[in-house]
Amino acid sequence: MIKLLVVDDSALMRRLLADVFGRDDGFELAFARDGVEALERLETFRPDVITLDINMPGLNGLETLDRIMLERPCPVVMLSALTTEGADETLEALTLGAVDFVAKPTGAVSLKMDDLADQLIETVRSAASARVRRTHRLAERVRMKTQGVAHLPMASSRQTVEPLDQASGADLPGLVVIGASTGGPPALDAVLGALPEDFPWPVVVAQHMPASFTGSLARRLDGFCRLRVVEAARATRLEPGLVVVARGDADMILSRRAGGIVALPAPQDERRRWHPSVDRLVESARQVMPAERLAGVLLTGMGNDGATAMAALKADGGWTIAESEQTAIVWGMPGELARADGASVVADLGDVGAHLAAAVRAR
Repeated sequence: MIKLLVVDDSALMRRLLADVFGRDDGFELAFARDGVEALERLETFRPDVITLDINMPGLNGLETLDRIMLERPCPVVMLSALTTEGADETLEALTLGAVDFVAKPTGAVSLKMDDLADQLIETVRSAASARVRRTHRLAERVRMKTQGVAHLPMASSRQTVEPLDQASGADLPGLVVIGASTGGPPALDAVLGALPEDFPWPVVVAQHMPASFTGSLARRLDGFCRLRVVEAARATRLEPGLVVVARGDADMILSRRAGGIVALPAPQDERRRWHPSVDRLVESARQVMPAERLAGVLLTGMGNDGATAMAALKADGGWTIAESEQTAIVWGMPGELARADGASVVADLGDVGAHLAAAVRAR
């Protein structure tokens, strides 16, 4: 039985979520109307997982999440609006320690909850078994126990940088393909943040996310790491040191043009379950670049997207790395790669960037 705490200031949303999870006898439910009540429920109900609305009066969702991660860390799924502001806040929540998010339907919410029900249940079930990093903000948790929380600032890394205007370049020495899902944005922070400014290969990223979120993800990464990061909203020419993030609700494929290799947004391949598809991105990379000049990185995420294509890449002479079970929020995707003997290296998240940089230098 999964103990689920639903936190939302809207009585309608609480009722709708009660209907969704009440149909499944695998959940024991409790509710909180605001952040203050949610914090009280941490000890009285001791939830296994929490759904948390971002926009609440008083102690808002981000502030409540920050306190949860300081006082009693447990898996949290954010409920977010499909807006630019909602995307920025959601990425901030993932940085603060949330495991995953579900975008709230727009318009007549009560009419659309049935369409969202399966996704909600799957996401919350997966989150309940996710690994919450107990070392996350450990020093602040210790300080909170001795000094209180009144003056503890929230962790933040939100920055923006103008997108890069691409120019044509020579043929590429190699290419890195990164795939991620649940828990991916903070993992991308760690991997891309470890790469040097003169990293010689371009990087393409497929992170499972809606389209309204991937632009914010690219801007955030662009302000955080030494490399330049853009979203593939249109055909984007690859060049050394550039990171291209696939646009959500679509796939991304690579194509060789007269001026070099470009990343292109493509309609979803409906034969594939997850999007942007990591498998499809890796397969397209193999069509434009020899296997020995490709590196694949598979980070945290539920499911198996990317495992088949990256295992085939390794078998043909490419280099691959899977995030370890010890650090992955959900060891689904990288675990499938490791179990298929498709990983050249299995490494903790904090070491992935260094392994990648060393592998590129050696090739």
